[in-house]
Amino acid sequence: MAAKHSSIADQLLSWYDAHRRDLPWRAKPGEAVDPYRVWLSEVMLQQTTVATVGPRFEAWTRRWPDFASLARASDDDVMAAWAGLGYYARARNLVACAKVVVAEHGGRFPTSEVALRGLPGIGDYTAAAIAAIAFDEPATVVDANVERVVARLFRAATRAGVREAAAAITPRTRAGDFAQAMMDLGAAICTPRNPRCLPCPLRDACMARAAGDQEAFPVRPARAAKPRRYGTIFWAQTGGDVMLVRRPPKGLLGGMRALPTGPWQAVQPGIADAPIAADWTMLNATVSHVFTHFDLQLALATARVERHALPDGATWWPVESLGEAGLPTVFAKAAKAIGGA
Repeated sequence: MAAKHSSIADQLLSWYDAHRRDLPWRAKPGEAVDPYRVWLSEVMLQQTTVATVGPRFEAWTRRWPDFASLARASDDDVMAAWAGLGYYARARNLVACAKVVVAEHGGRFPTSEVALRGLPGIGDYTAAAIAAIAFDEPATVVDANVERVVARLFRAATRAGVREAAAAITPRTRAGDFAQAMMDLGAAICTPRNPRCLPCPLRDACMARAAGDQEAFPVRPARAAKPRRYGTIFWAQTGGDVMLVRRPPKGLLGGMRALPTGPWQAVQPGIADAPIAADWTMLNATVSHVFTHFDLQLALATARVERHALPDGATWWPVESLGEAGLPTVFAKAAKAIGGA
């Protein structure tokens, strides 16, 4: 069995040397790996595709190329740059982590998987990925692509079984290249639907291919239907400005600029929670957004108001530059639906 595992690693690494993807965060052959870029890419990719992350990553690293520059960044700037990349808690953790790395580690990541897990926002997967890719530690890296490849290779029906098999085939050397090779194989060949088995370098070792049931793996438990919540987004405009508020620091989209909204609840609240008294008009349109644990449907209410004192935490923002406010995706959708962006 050990010989088979060694053969899998050797075959995959040979394939990777010839077919590796050219990605902006990936060091080219012969280049030194930048742990900062590895870490940043792994966090950005947790909820977003490679195609989406590519240009956003390059813009981010032009602005904040290292831990020191990110540690000095303002929360507003970071949140605006993160818009559309998933949960904003990840962006806050990026800054918190950069500050700890600068203050406590001399601006350099610790190299061990255990020490990495002690930094803000770095969980088991991210610690393993950084340890393997940035420092070539023999850490077991299992993302969605790796899980799919390993589940099919060994017809492993549980996540524990996948992780055990992944650990068994991870080589002691070139662990980072091996992890990235598995990711590339899952992205390009061992795809969720219609896997391209003929050009796969591991086809002869794949138990699912031999059984003809590749698409049955990985085994997924049945998902419960997501609950739906409702709310109202309020567009209060005076002249060329619209009211924005700062969301509470904790919770979904915490600390972000946003359009005012009432609570998100099981029934539609209408205008009961409007931020100010006004002659509100409900639009014949809604905006929908999907979060991890629930679906959200928001009604839209608009009003023209006089310029007066605003509620605490609110501000007037020019409609013509609303794209610079860093609104979370759901509020950017609402602005577009209303015609303000």
